[in-house]
Amino acid sequence: MSSPSEQHSPGSEAFGQIEDALWRQFGTTDSEATFANTWLALQCRLIQGVNAGVVLLGSPGEGRPFALAGAWPGGPQDMQHLARIAERALGERKGLVVRRRGEERNPSGYDAAYPVQVDGNVRGVVALELEPRGESELRAVMRQLQWGSAWMEVLVQRGRKAADGAPRDRLELVVAMLATLVSQEGFRGSGTALATELATRLDCDRVSVGFLHRGNARVEAVSHSAQFGRDMNLVRTIAAAMDEAIDQGGAVAYPEPGGGPGGRVSRAAAELVRESGNRSVSSIPLTSHGRVVGALTFERASETAFDSGTIEILESVGALVGPILEVQRRDDRWLVTRAFYSLRGLASSLVGPRHVGLKLGAVGALALVLLAVFATGDFRVTADTVVEPARRQAIAAAFDGYVRTAPFRAGDVVPAGEVLATLDDRDLQLERTRWQSQADQGQRQYQAALGTANAAEVQIFAAQIEQARAQVGLLDEQLARTRITAPFDGVIVTGDLSQSLASPVGRGDVLFELAPLDEYRVILEVDERDVRHVEEGQSGQIVLAGFTEEPLPFRVRRLTPVSTAAEGRNYFRVEAELDEVPERLRPGMEGVGKIRIDERRLVWIWSREILDWARLKTWTWLP
Repeated sequence: MSSPSEQHSPGSEAFGQIEDALWRQFGTTDSEATFANTWLALQCRLIQGVNAGVVLLGSPGEGRPFALAGAWPGGPQDMQHLARIAERALGERKGLVVRRRGEERNPSGYDAAYPVQVDGNVRGVVALELEPRGESELRAVMRQLQWGSAWMEVLVQRGRKAADGAPRDRLELVVAMLATLVSQEGFRGSGTALATELATRLDCDRVSVGFLHRGNARVEAVSHSAQFGRDMNLVRTIAAAMDEAIDQGGAVAYPEPGGGPGGRVSRAAAELVRESGNRSVSSIPLTSHGRVVGALTFERASETAFDSGTIEILESVGALVGPILEVQRRDDRWLVTRAFYSLRGLASSLVGPRHVGLKLGAVGALALVLLAVFATGDFRVTADTVVEPARRQAIAAAFDGYVRTAPFRAGDVVPAGEVLATLDDRDLQLERTRWQSQADQGQRQYQAALGTANAAEVQIFAAQIEQARAQVGLLDEQLARTRITAPFDGVIVTGDLSQSLASPVGRGDVLFELAPLDEYRVILEVDERDVRHVEEGQSGQIVLAGFTEEPLPFRVRRLTPVSTAAEGRNYFRVEAELDEVPERLRPGMEGVGKIRIDERRLVWIWSREILDWARLKTWTWLP
């Protein structure tokens, strides 16, 4: 667990600064209950999803057993589960988070506890009932409790050392102001509630809250008034009195109290007295992060003027509420305004003496922007790519038959003349034998007719012989075609008859498709947004998934003027030719291709898709 100074829990930026102001002059053990309740309420609001909480304080070694010092929310509560985990945290002297199981109320929530240690001794413990949350959020809760426990440590430490005559009313006032601020939502509501509470407790006719705006104080809240006009003469006079205290960096009172700081100008305060009709005025600067951010102006109509003791109380209140109001004011701004002030703060950090890392990062970012604006680079159109054969040779069955052998299949590389498959030729062989027998018989009959000089029979038998020989020639051609061979060196693209032996095939059925090994074309699927940049003759490179280490150069040959819709986008087929064909290239290989268009600025290359989308959406939205 890291130390409190390393925490960045919500609100630590503001509340961490007010610790010294809270205890600079006020700190007595008699106000432990008031402080503990206010502190616990603050923690429960900073931590989201807290159902209940308790604070136990005591010192068993000094005869003070641990007792309930604060509870949130008020009213009767069943705190037995919190008492159990508080007892465990006291015994183990470390923070604990326990998951509640088997309870009817919030069965999946958590109980968390963190001990308060002073000089190595446990002097208290805080326990919270939490709603269900993740592990990272639980760690954030423990960090917040560790940070907040520092306040309780200060309460115990300085409470022991407080003098018997310590001004308890001052502490009560400061704690009441803190409670007023954290109980309100929004800067306006907090400012008005604070001003009203101060006016009531300090017997003031009017209390005003102002913050710097463009170098001058502007009144943001007035006691007992939710609305007021900033252009009123009285409001402008109050702002002038605030400027007087801000410019001098300290409290300004009129009439000036005895024993107070002398030599301070109070003309604006005197003018406010004359214009308002009140008898005394005091303005106190508000500070945050060591700088003045605004002021509080107090006006009294009674005879009691602001003495030095009262002004010290007002200064302590200003030191307390200044950081809180500043955080609330920043959070209440419009998003555009907050962005502007954030950029302005960033700019001030860039020109200051510190933040070396931020300056180096800004210089690097500026260099990158300048590079993108002024530098140029190759503008290339990227597209999915597939390698196809330049041509395909279909090998079909010449007649009806049955597959006898099929030693090759798709993907095999075959030389020219290689037998890819054979068809069953037994029926053809029998048919050829029959016709050959008829031809031989006709030849014998023809010879006999010649011996008898029978001219008619000679002609008949000659015709029969010719018919038989023609049938034999046809069958020889068909027998030759039972051996299906490769017409050239290539790779079988489609076709696998190894699982179809003895299966019938019909005349004209495509059995194989063969592609040459040295002729390929590249098909690029160019998106319709980029096709306008592509022209014939442009060059580029493709990287195939089969061998990514070797880009292959190509040149665009043809653009298909028809789009294809697939996977939610439209693309055009662009055909290209490889400059060199590697031996391991095969049809069907896929990859990514880039077509070089020309030289353009990097900022245009990187932003063109966003600009095209913005133009299209703008055109769609315009009436």
